[in-house]
Parts: sequence; structure tokens; C-alpha cells
Amino acid sequence: MFDVHVHAAPDVLARIGHDDQIAAGYAAAGYSGFVLKAHHESTVGRASALARSTGLDVVGGITLNRAVGGINPAAVLSALSTGGRVVWFPTADAHTQESAGLPRLGDLDERLGRTALAVPPVLADGHPAARDAALVLDLIAEHDAVLCTGHVSGPECRWLLDRAEARGIGRFLLTHPSYTVPGMEPPEIAELAARGAYVEITAYQLFHQPGMTPARLAEVARAAGPRLVLASDAGQPDSPEPAAALEQLIAALAGEGLDAGWLRDAASEVPRKLVLR
Repeated sequence: MFDVHVHAAPDVLARIGHDDQIAAGYAAAGYSGFVLKAHHESTVGRASALARSTGLDVVGGITLNRAVGGINPAAVLSALSTGGRVVWFPTADAHTQESAGLPRLGDLDERLGRTALAVPPVLADGHPAARDAALVLDLIAEHDAVLCTGHVSGPECRWLLDRAEARGIGRFLLTHPSYTVPGMEPPEIAELAARGAYVEITAYQLFHQPGMTPARLAEVARAAGPRLVLASDAGQPDSPEPAAALEQLIAALAGEGLDAGWLRDAASEVPRKLVLR
């Protein structure tokens, strides 16, 4: 098994365990590795240290929120040049996050203001952030890295996929597209999956997303088809341990009549091939 989305301490938000504790849990559960994500800093160094100390395939990356300069090509180049494999477009500082009233770094100190981030078509193509996004995409292509859409809107996900296709980026993951942000519906998810986008469903959705049910997640899984990726997105104190969370997601989807072998592949070989070279 290989979890493509997990959080650990130290972090701005409370987490269920520190890096070494999360890694030990995966090792005990027989996982081959995982992707360590943080909303407000690069995890490349932390992941490298864990890989060396545990022997697991631990992968880091960078999320393009305000703490790293937003959609910042310099931060992306640094992360990818030091072994990072994943670039998430804005999450906690995306304009969708602000509109939905979901947690942001600015919640900790009002002096930071409420500036939010976006890409076209929310922004004009000539906007400086759009030009920076284009360079970020170039860097992802040149490093054969994984582009994750983060919490940007459905139209922005489509814009990113259009530009990714033009650059030959094959490692493209829609970050939990059926979550509150971006809130995409199965027909649109199926369309983007047919164009080559991988589609993430997370255990976090099962445990914490208002109104989400196993039946609805199963509908998303069917829309994703062979591009399905299952992940925990765990690490919260009120979620199960990450490995257990992912097992519960698989069980819930299997309970909706989906093939258990396919689901396990979506939590193991599919994400490994997506992330690792």
C-alpha cells in the first residue's frame, strides 16, 4: 500500500503524530511508502530524512500557499531540485477555501489579511500570477513531477489540465475533486479522467465532509474508473491512524459493491506509479 496524501506534526494545525510516528505506523501496517503533505511549508527535507531512516519510499513536495510565496516558481524549483516529487496548487489559501469558510493560516493572526490565491480563468491570462503558474507548469514538466490541483475551483482544474496536456505532463492528480472544495460532480470528474487526470478520493471525506456518504464516494470512484487514487488525507487528531483510515475507506467503498481488488490497486500500485520514477 502507498498513501499519496497524509499530514503529520509539526504543523500549524494539530496532528495525530509526528513524522517518525506516522512513518512507524505505515511500516507496521506493511506499507511501501507515502507522500507527506503540509499546507504551509515544503516537506522535501522531512520526507528525505524519513526515507533514509525507515527504508520506506517517503516522498515530499510543496504546496503553493502564501507561506511559500504563493504560486512561486522559485519555491517550486528549489523543492523539485532537492528531490521533491509533488506540487500542489493553492489549498488553504485558495479563493475557494476563503469562500467556503474553511481554515486558513490567516485565522491565526488577523494582521496577515485575507488575501487569497487563484489561477485562470478566475484570473486573467495576463495576470502576473497566471504567468507564474505557467512557469510552475514548465518546471513540473521538466522534472517529471506530479501536479496536484489543490483546492482551486473546477474551472481552474480544467485550465491546469489544458496547460498540463500542452506540456506533456502525465502525472496529473485532481485533489479530492468531490470534496467541498472544489466540489466537482461525477460527470465532470469522469470527463477529466477520460482525458488522463487521476482522481483522488480520501478517507477524510468519509469521516469529515458534511453530507458525504459511501454511496456518493462510490459514484465518484466509478466516474474515475482506472484513474482512481485512494488516499487517507489523515493526520487529524479526530481521524483514525492514517493506515487504518485508508483501510476503512476501502471497506466502505467495497460495501457499495465496488471490486475490492480494484480498490486496493487504487491505494497501492496506481499511486506508486503516479508518484515514483
